[in-house]
Amino acid sequence: MWAMPRVTADHMAARRRQILDAAARCFSRNGFHATSMQDVLAEAGLSAGAVYRYFPSKEALIREIASDTINCLVDSVVAVVRADPPLPLLDALAAILKITESRLDSHFRLALQAWGEALRNPQLAACIAERHQQLRMLCVEIAQLARDRGELPADSDPEQAGVVLFSIVIGFMVQNLLTGDSGLGSHLAGFRAVLGATPRPC
Repeated sequence: MWAMPRVTADHMAARRRQILDAAARCFSRNGFHATSMQDVLAEAGLSAGAVYRYFPSKEALIREIASDTINCLVDSVVAVVRADPPLPLLDALAAILKITESRLDSHFRLALQAWGEALRNPQLAACIAERHQQLRMLCVEIAQLARDRGELPADSDPEQAGVVLFSIVIGFMVQNLLTGDSGLGSHLAGFRAVLGATPRPC
């Protein structure tokens, strides 16, 4: 009697990646709502059983792709934060924005769709919020390092500065996706100008 061949972890990872990439292409072309699981099956060239073994629904695919997108950015920002020697604040921001710019034509294009979908999908909203919190905390760490080096005022709050850095990264991504114009130089020049501004007493 023949034994069934064992499926290796590498094979499962490759098949999972194949399905996610196929779904991402479908979603990029037609959007989340106009894409069916049948479309994904055809794009991946797989049977329903092969796909549903890994992803039981279209919503599961959307959640995984949303997580994957943010994880790519989080991993890149970790590398910037852990740079040795540490990067000056403006250089760190420039590195993050360049990474973001280089990946806009991949899964980042799906980010806007995922954010819109999250407004009506609590599970997706929770998934995105968790990943965004990771990114925000890395921005806080960058701000903390900048304050310790004297690049930010000694009495500044790294939590508040980190929130602003996070907003710059997300805003840069959204503007690029909507307008197709990176404006990387303008963003960095504007950030440099803001850092040099003297705030008025409240």
